[in-house]
Amino acid sequence: MRILLVGAGGVGTAITRIAARRPFFDEMVVADYDLSRAQAAAAATNDPRFRAERIDASDVEAVKKLIREVGADFLLNATDPRFVMTLFAAAQAEKTGYLDMAMSLSRPHPERPYEQVGVMLGDEQFAQARQWERNGRLALVGMGVEPGLSDVFARYAADELFDEIDEIGIRDGSNLTVDGLEFAPSFNIWTTIEECLNPPIVWEKDRGWFTTAPFSEPEVFDFPEGIGPVQCVNVEHEEVLLIPRWVGAKRVTFKYGLGEDFIRTLQTLHALGLDRTEGVIVPGPAGPVSVSPRDVVAAGLPDPASLGARMRGKTCAGTWVSGIHQGKPREVYLYHVVDNEWTMAEYGCQAVVWQTAINPVVALELVAGGTWTGAGVLGPEAFPPKPFLDLLTAYGSPWAMREQQPAHVLPTV
Repeated sequence: MRILLVGAGGVGTAITRIAARRPFFDEMVVADYDLSRAQAAAAATNDPRFRAERIDASDVEAVKKLIREVGADFLLNATDPRFVMTLFAAAQAEKTGYLDMAMSLSRPHPERPYEQVGVMLGDEQFAQARQWERNGRLALVGMGVEPGLSDVFARYAADELFDEIDEIGIRDGSNLTVDGLEFAPSFNIWTTIEECLNPPIVWEKDRGWFTTAPFSEPEVFDFPEGIGPVQCVNVEHEEVLLIPRWVGAKRVTFKYGLGEDFIRTLQTLHALGLDRTEGVIVPGPAGPVSVSPRDVVAAGLPDPASLGARMRGKTCAGTWVSGIHQGKPREVYLYHVVDNEWTMAEYGCQAVVWQTAINPVVALELVAGGTWTGAGVLGPEAFPPKPFLDLLTAYGSPWAMREQQPAHVLPTV
């Protein structure tokens, strides 16, 4: 397998360091707008299977040309969601496989954004599923950790643990801190703002997809392995759009453990208009220029990939499932915990980007070996989950499951 990896930021760099330890591919070309960043990611592996190229991910023709030059079997998208459709289109045109960790962007309903869906995450990609099927090619979408591993957990619960599922709820939380910084997101701030301030989506069997207000339905979820209780709120996320397509459940939600201070900061950014993506006119020495406020916020914050040495704690991604098994109520939390101290010592990458990066590598190894096969635009739920979970463990990063009582949700404080 020959892989074109587009994006050499925190997640892309972590992908190269994880993949370098695996033999399933012949070459991985690391491409980025910043050639020096791509070169650094490739060189750090000390592996001749890696090399670097420069690419503008917004230029479809340039991406198509690079796919042909590389002879790529798969395009692995490690950019932020703004570039999903460009890279998706290029891969489709060149009839190569495609994998991303975040799907095409949503657009809120123009009149009732907190009640009805508008354009949903992934809609633009799923609209082209028939073409991918006709081409006999696979576009594996949402294959990071959340979405990704969380979706694999949902399919595993449906296949192995339940006869009937009432609710599947993705619950993400951590006790990570960054020395010397009060506000330093551990993931791409552009993406964080997008998913946290857009109307969250909920799916119910009797209603379909609908939206709520940002940060709605707060609950305190008790995370395992010493992380403890964290306040979680509804956030827009791909799992709610993916899971109902392949897994039967009465309700699907995604709640993120942001904490009150983080929520307050995001609300302030929104109140000031600093979450906007459209440009505003700013005076400059050479005359007025158009600047995106969100890009300014991103530029003013430290690169998440650079925070690892200052980070402390663990991060947990998991899927809470409730339902019926053998005629009795059952509730479980399937989860994956990563300790920042371990990822820094073992890979030189901070925990959040590393936890995201390991899953597309595992998935591509399953595809390369013929264990996961398919054509079309498919989510992680479309594939058998056990081979993925077994291989994840073989990579040295095991998952776990907690049986629990229905009182897992503590009163909001």
